[in-house]
Amino acid sequence: MIRVRSAPGNVARSLSVLFSILLIGGAFYSAPLPVSAQSTSNKNNKDYALIFGTVWGPDSRPVAGVPIRVRRNSEKKFRWEQVSNHSGEFAQRVPVGSQDYVVQADIKMPKGVPKPEIKVHIDDNERQDVGIHLTEQQLPPVR
Repeated sequence: MIRVRSAPGNVARSLSVLFSILLIGGAFYSAPLPVSAQSTSNKNNKDYALIFGTVWGPDSRPVAGVPIRVRRNSEKKFRWEQVSNHSGEFAQRVPVGSQDYVVQADIKMPKGVPKPEIKVHIDDNERQDVGIHLTEQQLPPVR
């Protein structure tokens, strides 16, 4: 077995080269983002209001899979559609400003019976919590 010993100066030089590489790499890693990358993150920071709701069954348990539609009170056509999740919850972002909204459970109802809906008033960039309570006849069929 042959052993090769390096001179003490070579080890110090190797360490200094390694240290300078790490220092330069760290400077690039911590450098600020270019302006174009910063502007894309600011586009997503717009103000909004949030309508957050839960669909409840007749036994006061959350109901999953119920289609939810949201529209402005002044409009006829529904703008947004959601489906309640496994916890019976849904959330819809709406524009900031004083506005009334209608939140409706889009389920089949007998002729002449209105679908369950609730009116929500939004003033600013706020969160409004609502609950839609379904009766036994309004529950969606189990698949």
